[in-house]
This record gives sequence, C-alpha cells and structure tokens, in this order.
Amino acid sequence: MKNPDRPVPLASLYGLFFVVGLSSFGGGLTAWFHREVVLARQWMTDDEFFSGYSLAQVLPGVNSTNMAVYIGQHLRGAIGAAVALSALLTAPFFIVIAAAVTYNLLLEIPGFAAAMAGIATTAVGMIFRMGVASAKDSLHHVPSALILVATLVAVGILQWPLLPVVLVLAPLSIAASWWRMKQQVPDPSPAASEPAHQETAQKTPPENAK
Repeated sequence: MKNPDRPVPLASLYGLFFVVGLSSFGGGLTAWFHREVVLARQWMTDDEFFSGYSLAQVLPGVNSTNMAVYIGQHLRGAIGAAVALSALLTAPFFIVIAAAVTYNLLLEIPGFAAAMAGIATTAVGMIFRMGVASAKDSLHHVPSALILVATLVAVGILQWPLLPVVLVLAPLSIAASWWRMKQQVPDPSPAASEPAHQETAQKTPPENAK
C-alpha cells in the first residue's frame, strides 16, 4: 500500500499512464487502471478506486480521462491529475493522427480487422473481470445486491435511459452503502465496553484486610 510519507513519484505516475495509453488498444482503460494501480502497485485500495469509478461514470466526459484525473489527484493532488491526464493522452494523440493518415493502407493489411476485433474482445474480458471484482462486496449485502440486479435489468436488459435509472437508484445505493458502513463501525458506547470492565474488576485481587 502507498506510504503517505513517500508519495508516488510524478515520473512513475507519468510512466504508468503513458504505457496504459499506448498499449490499451480496443478500450478497457479503466480495467487497466485497476490492474496496475490497485493490484500490481497497490497505490490505492479497491474502495478508493471504485469510489472514483462511480464518480467518473456519472460525470460528463470520457470515463478513462475522468479516472486518470481522479487517480492522479488522489495520489499527488492537482499536479498529479495534470500529469496523469497528459501522459494518458500523449501516445494516443500521435497514434490516432498517424492512423488517420494511413487508415486506408491499414485496412488492406491481411488480418488487420481480425486483429483489432481480437484486441477488443480482450478489453471486454478485462472490463468483465473488473465488474466482478467491484460487485464482489455488494453481493454479501442484500440491499446492495438488489440495487445491482435492478441496475443490470433496467439498463442492460430493458434498455431504459441511463439518466432516469441513475436518478432513481443512485440515492438508494448511497443509502444502502451508508447503512452497511454504519453496521461495520464498532459501537463506542459505554455499554459495549462494560463487560470488559467487569471482567477486569473480577480479576483484580481484593486489598488485604488490616
């Protein structure tokens, strides 16, 4: 886990996002972020990462760039957000321009379209794995699991508009998460510690009678 006394170097932050932006063909950048930032380098916890992912989903803009800003800001503040975003966009900027110029030539390469389809399929698999990881804790809490299933049915199966679904289910999800966290916090009341005090008192030997 990241040591608060030794912040992540900006060079390491830039290098990570540059490599992710350079190698993440076919999408799935957020899944790459989770793998590199949480699993490989342990700069963030799952809770910290998925809190930002939820925020990136509802904010305007592309999820991957929103996540880059969130991760960079979380690790190194405003300068970290600027470094992460610029690193993520540096390589794709030049690659897209070069691909646009040579697009017709690339289509004539045998197997090029199949290769792109295969890379996209790999990205879908990474996104699926990240979705399973994010849903793992929710499945152990009945209200959160019900909201997860309701979202899947409403958006994935019934194809309802995303905005009304979010406006209805997001407050319920926040309330369920708040209730789950409240149950996990130990009770600091005196009644909770009373048995321990009684046990200590029983173990204390009486004073010698004079």
